[in-house]
Amino acid sequence: MQRPHVLTWLYWATQKIIHMNLSKILSNFSISELNAMQKASMEAINQPKDVVLISPTGSGKTLAFLLPLLEFIDPDKKGVQVLIVVPTRELAQQIEQVFKQMASGFKINCCYGGHSVAIERNNLLEAPAVLVGTPGRLVHHLRKKTLDLHGAETLILDEFDKSLESGFQDEMAFIIKSSPQLNKRILSSATHLEEIPSFVGMKAFTVLNFSPEQKHSKEGLSIKVVHATGDDKLEALLLLLGKIHAQSTIVFCNHRDAVMRISAQLSELKVAHGFYHGGLDQIDREKTLIKLRNGSTALLISTDLAARGLDIPDIEAVIHYQIPATEDVMIHRNGRTARMNATGTVYFLLDSEEYLPPFLTVKPEEEKLPSKQILPKPSQWKTLYISAGKKDKVNKMDIVGMLLQKGGLKKEELGRIEVLDHSAYAAIKSDKIIKTLQLIKEERIKNKKVKMEIST
Repeated sequence: MQRPHVLTWLYWATQKIIHMNLSKILSNFSISELNAMQKASMEAINQPKDVVLISPTGSGKTLAFLLPLLEFIDPDKKGVQVLIVVPTRELAQQIEQVFKQMASGFKINCCYGGHSVAIERNNLLEAPAVLVGTPGRLVHHLRKKTLDLHGAETLILDEFDKSLESGFQDEMAFIIKSSPQLNKRILSSATHLEEIPSFVGMKAFTVLNFSPEQKHSKEGLSIKVVHATGDDKLEALLLLLGKIHAQSTIVFCNHRDAVMRISAQLSELKVAHGFYHGGLDQIDREKTLIKLRNGSTALLISTDLAARGLDIPDIEAVIHYQIPATEDVMIHRNGRTARMNATGTVYFLLDSEEYLPPFLTVKPEEEKLPSKQILPKPSQWKTLYISAGKKDKVNKMDIVGMLLQKGGLKKEELGRIEVLDHSAYAAIKSDKIIKTLQLIKEERIKNKKVKMEIST
């Protein structure tokens, strides 16, 4: 049977998907229509063949593969129907958040290292329709027999190239072997794959390649070089930050000791910032990203852990404080800015003995540094910590109601709210947060006394 035109199919499919309306789902993300990659993905995923989707970070891949999944899920069927395997806990959390924002009514849960095994085990007692997890934690549940994948029919390997780089081949092979009923495989990657390992089980598949033709430059992205005087790169970094006045910036280093060294020096100068690397506890990593997303932190110093697989929208500037070791690392770092048709700037910060990487094929513009240092302005937002979350039956509306009605805030003085399992975080205008804390210090949420303070 001949398939209808993609736009006709989009209408037909969304009528079938439990009477959901595509425009309603998209409105939850404040977008009016899908981009070309997302439309092509929806049509291809609806075909019998498996799908390999190659598209750069920030292009909307998550929504591209989540939307058509709604047609595959049977509301009357019990157990995991869709399994999504990802290389990092942050990507697992991001996918869970996007799926919940779609408001489909289907249950989704996360499994990843650093998360409570007991909570995951309880969630799996009544298995979700969609399960997203990291390879190691999924294998743990399979071996402990707290997870049954015999009913799973759809498999998504998101950021598959990253999973291979991280050495998860054996874990992924075990997971796939434990899912005998798979009839649909979707593989996404930010970079081209020379070959797909046999353990994936893909035979007849369609390749959608939306990688940019010029890997080192894309529409909306400016690339510049900054030369530090002598070998004092920190002074040059501060001069650059003061000049560009970016609302959000990530400074990339090659090693965590460099991240901590720069962070310590910035702290001495009282420059507000966050830092991020693999040695941090999970809750500290989560708090750092929450503050970056809600605007409380405008400057992040990070290893390449933040180069991909994270929900970090609207980054205006990327600074290579240390030169990326490989071309792929550079591409993923650069991919954090100029996303989804936005604009952004990448800066290579060089001392007197450093050169631009040989794999950079475009000539960057010279960025001159000012002679006078102007420290970056502090953020207009601060984050309120609340010691209650989803497992305490607390939701966003509970927090909004308390802060507006009891905390004396206007709507425009309250920013993004994120609710975790046992805690919640709300962005509040910096000049209002102390007074708000005074007004709500004796308040209860769901008849429970909770701790509330400014998150540091």
